[in-house]
Amino acid sequence: MDGSSGISRRQLLGSATAVALSLALTACGGSPSSSSGVDKNGVVTISVNGMPAKTQPVDRKNFMEDVKAFEKSHPKIRIDAREGQMDPKTFAAKLAGGQLEDVYYVYFTDPAGLIQRRQGADISAYVADVPFSKDIDPALLKVFKDADGKTYGLPTGNYSLGLLYNRALFKKAGLDPDKPPTTWEEVRTAARRISALGDGTVGYADYSKNNQGGWHLTSWIYSMGGDVATRQNGKWKAAFDSDAGHKALQALHDMRWTDNSMGTRQLLEIADVQKMMGSGKLGMYMAGPDNIPTIVKQFERSYEDYGLAAMPGTATLGGGDGFMFNPKASPEKIKAGLTWVQWKYLRSPEREAVDSKRAKTDGVPIGLPQPRLFAGDTQAEIDRIHAQYANTPVKNYQPFVDRNAQVETKVEPPNAQQLYTVLDGVMQSVLTKKDADIDQLLADAAKKADTILATVK
Repeated sequence: MDGSSGISRRQLLGSATAVALSLALTACGGSPSSSSGVDKNGVVTISVNGMPAKTQPVDRKNFMEDVKAFEKSHPKIRIDAREGQMDPKTFAAKLAGGQLEDVYYVYFTDPAGLIQRRQGADISAYVADVPFSKDIDPALLKVFKDADGKTYGLPTGNYSLGLLYNRALFKKAGLDPDKPPTTWEEVRTAARRISALGDGTVGYADYSKNNQGGWHLTSWIYSMGGDVATRQNGKWKAAFDSDAGHKALQALHDMRWTDNSMGTRQLLEIADVQKMMGSGKLGMYMAGPDNIPTIVKQFERSYEDYGLAAMPGTATLGGGDGFMFNPKASPEKIKAGLTWVQWKYLRSPEREAVDSKRAKTDGVPIGLPQPRLFAGDTQAEIDRIHAQYANTPVKNYQPFVDRNAQVETKVEPPNAQQLYTVLDGVMQSVLTKKDADIDQLLADAAKKADTILATVK
């Protein structure tokens, strides 16, 4: 789940870049075979999904331009581009029926199950020859690894939740907008001061319905050092009936009922909170970087109005996307697929500059702090290019960049949406009932969650 509204995360944030690759595409000796995907002229054709739908005309146009440019610079590879991504409901049937693409798009929540069911190709031998692989953030690459360290895919985008805040309200409340909160106690203090401004101003707001409350409560619990679900003796069990779960709910309860810094209107969802922020009457809320362009566009605000900080505490909920490979794909197709993924999504500095210039021309915001796929000198070069083409105030996001590396990013639990439905009820009770029994709420929700998790294979 994320906070974007109809605009792709990659379009909003701009893809990260990497050191240039030169993957040698080598065909097997002798006569080409149909199973290898290589024709008599030594050209390999790979099917890939992830092509934007016709309802996204700018993204689709850019995608097809990239396909043409790629094929021109790689005459031995042809791209059979298809719409869509990995759909759990149809995936197994497509694989069994030979309809699964050679290179397919996945969310970070998908790889673990796909690897366990052997529905992705082991690409370890090929990734070892990719020069930039050592520069990919190990935490992101780990999403595509099994317990033995074998690699089954590559990340191409990522996000993590942080703290989005109104810089003008911070100044008005006597807070330093360049030094936003780093702990939940500091968030509580800032929320009180912002709420004290009056005139309907709310210090902090959060979601509590349509599964969005459970989504955010998960990140709250992560930030307090806890988990929502853990695997024990081969089975998943609820883990949020814990000290971390209690602390998260107690903090929400205290801001809502003791401090009155969350306002009286509750049962909110993302559109409600974005409207509050867009109206200039909200100090802070939990969000990813992609929320900023949405608010600026929908409510005719300025990018200068907003700052972004890393999640208070020790961890946050994050996610992203990447590509995996059909387990039946030949070595030739896997090598060609890696070449495409690198060229299109893990770009060289030269291509990144071209793409950033194109994105800026299309009105896409440049300079937001995610995705960040790499580390060290590689990421520094990416940041330099983005700064060159930035059309957003990069300095406003520096608190997020400076501290986010210290905050662990954890992915969503299994059967996340069903768990979020359960946790929605917990959030709603705490935010609407002053005398809510937190211990009982957690215990009852854990029983329901265990039933849901018992179905995880």
